[in-house]
Amino acid sequence: MKKTLFSVLCLLTALGAQAQKTIQVTNDADEVVKIWDNGSAPHSNEEKLDEVLNDRNHFSHTSETRIYIYKADPAKATGQAVVVCPGGGYGAVCISHEGFEMAKYFRDLGITAVVLKYRLPNNGHKIVPLEDAQEALRYVRKNAKKLNVNPAKVGICGSSAGGHLAAYTSTFTPDAEKPAFAVLFYPVITGTTWFTHQGTFANLLGQQRTPKEQEEYSLENRVTETTPPTILILADDDRVVPTLSSVLYYKALKDHGVKASMHIYPSGGHGFAGNKAYKYDKEYKAAIADFLKGLNK
Repeated sequence: MKKTLFSVLCLLTALGAQAQKTIQVTNDADEVVKIWDNGSAPHSNEEKLDEVLNDRNHFSHTSETRIYIYKADPAKATGQAVVVCPGGGYGAVCISHEGFEMAKYFRDLGITAVVLKYRLPNNGHKIVPLEDAQEALRYVRKNAKKLNVNPAKVGICGSSAGGHLAAYTSTFTPDAEKPAFAVLFYPVITGTTWFTHQGTFANLLGQQRTPKEQEEYSLENRVTETTPPTILILADDDRVVPTLSSVLYYKALKDHGVKASMHIYPSGGHGFAGNKAYKYDKEYKAAIADFLKGLNK
């Protein structure tokens, strides 16, 4: 009787986990692929709530990882591909402008773009977004022939907390699997007070994070000579993530002999990636195109 009751309870628990709802967002991608969820990924973020998608296409409570693939026109394809990580302070995934719109820009350059809807760290599950980004890179490389890309030319792009994730992936991933390049928009880099967005670090590492832990995930401290070539795009009047955070990362890249470029525009604040109305939209897009073209020789 006790064994039967235990089995029933286990079944109910499993059914409860399966009943957790996920949400599909309207998109114009060529292909959408489910990578995994909390039940099949190496680690779970232990999210218990159903996913939410607000009227601005910001995901929260994510428990499932998906990629949205925007394939470059074969006539224009450079062989490069990029995994795009939207921002949201590790408390949301702002998938429209920082995701889909940026993907279209890369696609138009001849670069196949893969927008990553990643699982959020849910107050301290720091490995979860990293393993999602790493698996997205692996997916593109494994399917390089189908996607018409060179597996050695798969990079990563991220904005704000997504910029932290892109730099996190660039520095914490084993050398053989690191992205080929990184494009970082106003990234959260350091946990140093005054230079950071504390909410991002609180979500990633948890409210009880220690100074040692915060230093470990301050990515300027993780740069080596094998960190991929990186371009940073910033606005001088950003009041959310100070530009000095990126300056620390740029300095670390140059100190280790890594090819890097940094562009600080006079205005734009925070969150302008993918916004065609941004005053310096053409300028930053031209800078990225030039940087990536230089890597593709």
